[in-house]
Amino acid sequence: MRFTSLIIELIRARPRLVVWLVVMLQAALWLILPVVLYRSPPDDLAMLLAFGREYQVGTDLGPPLAFWLADLAFRAGGMFGVYLLAQLCSITTFSALYLLARAIVGGQQAVLAVLLTMTVTAFSSPGVEFGPLVLARPLWALLLLHSWQLIGQGRRNAWFAWSIEAGLLLLTTSAAIGLLLPIIVFALATPRRRRSLMSFDPLFALLVIVVLALPYLIWLIRADTLALPPWPAIADLSGRALHWAALLGGLLFAISGIVLLAALNSGWFGRKPEEAPIIYRSKLDPLARDFVYFFAVAPALVGSVISGLFDLEQVAGGAGVALLMSGLAVIVAAGDLIHLRRQRVLRSVWAAAVIAPALPVIAITVFLPWTASGEVATSLPAPAIAHFFGDSFERRTNQPLPAVAGDPRLAALISLGAGRPHLFLDAAPERTPWFTLAKFNETGGVVVWRASDTIGTPPADIAKRFPGLVPEVPRAFERLITGRQPLLRIGWAIVRPKTP
Repeated sequence: MRFTSLIIELIRARPRLVVWLVVMLQAALWLILPVVLYRSPPDDLAMLLAFGREYQVGTDLGPPLAFWLADLAFRAGGMFGVYLLAQLCSITTFSALYLLARAIVGGQQAVLAVLLTMTVTAFSSPGVEFGPLVLARPLWALLLLHSWQLIGQGRRNAWFAWSIEAGLLLLTTSAAIGLLLPIIVFALATPRRRRSLMSFDPLFALLVIVVLALPYLIWLIRADTLALPPWPAIADLSGRALHWAALLGGLLFAISGIVLLAALNSGWFGRKPEEAPIIYRSKLDPLARDFVYFFAVAPALVGSVISGLFDLEQVAGGAGVALLMSGLAVIVAAGDLIHLRRQRVLRSVWAAAVIAPALPVIAITVFLPWTASGEVATSLPAPAIAHFFGDSFERRTNQPLPAVAGDPRLAALISLGAGRPHLFLDAAPERTPWFTLAKFNETGGVVVWRASDTIGTPPADIAKRFPGLVPEVPRAFERLITGRQPLLRIGWAIVRPKTP
């Protein structure tokens, strides 16, 4: 008697329910972990919130949309609101991917495409830190969905949504033009695809895109930053090639879960095909196959080449954008009939691939402080730090803290509390044009640094930029888990306001 598990029956009968269950569970995992373990924002999230508080049309960090949304989420719900916003982006991404996959391979195999994509490591812990790369994922997924509706299904009513998403993508990431070009190239490749452009709709879509992106474009022109990074010298090409290989290797490692699941489900390890349950799809349109393969390869290849050539830290557009179609590409390549062999093993490996990225986060937070090998950035008590310096300034001057300067990391953490003071990067004042050194000296503020002694002597560069600075007694703060690490000692000084 053939046995079929309940999960297989749910995939066949209620594919949308399965997608919502697994997507919501993954979002809950990555919402609970930072709320429980993080005492300060991860990586550059504090800096992003400090920039977002100013509502600039553009900064050296890129287009403004992610910064604005992060600030709105922070004002609405604090850091919980920002973490929630990141997971809403994840839910929207997988929902759009499911709709796209369902339109191409049907609902049942679309579930498998989503399940495979969830094992990509780019959609795990990196998705906690909301920013341009995280916001670009749902916009890219929606853009691909409506691109297929235009190119493959001939639905002219998708033009408006496509134009909105393209305009928002331009306001989200500097790699947006590089992401839109492959869509245009694919649409112009064959006569059947070019027919989707033979109307006035693309002109109206272009007008919407220009209206949305025009303020940022004007800022780019005024800031004189509308240019490509400098081309590498001939002597640097070998190093850039190694960097490109490392980026490409990182992308391949990120999809290792997909590769492992595909190998375990192959005929080498499973039972006979006639004994395994089958997930069926109708005959696939050749254009759909080309669409999936093209957008599974082009963003990853082009993005890694651009980042390698110009020595960028990450793949242009982000790994989440580059690998979004990888799971669907594997499903398309698997054929019209997919035999699910060794179901228990597949379920266990899939669950491990989804949960495994959470284990290093827990281990780093709990065990790294006991090794004294490095500081855990998310263990710094940001609320306590911000409250102390904001309260100290207000008690001394009877005014709320207007600005904070000094160590960029510490200053950004303080800018999250204490009434949201302005962040002033005194070492690079051009990056924070909303505040100047003259204005800081006039309105007053707090200057902070990491104390290297019990007196709190400021570093030479800070003392040079703020002559006459009188340091206070350093303040010590306990981390979430102190372990073998010393207390966090912060040197500080108050610049008193010149106006009452």
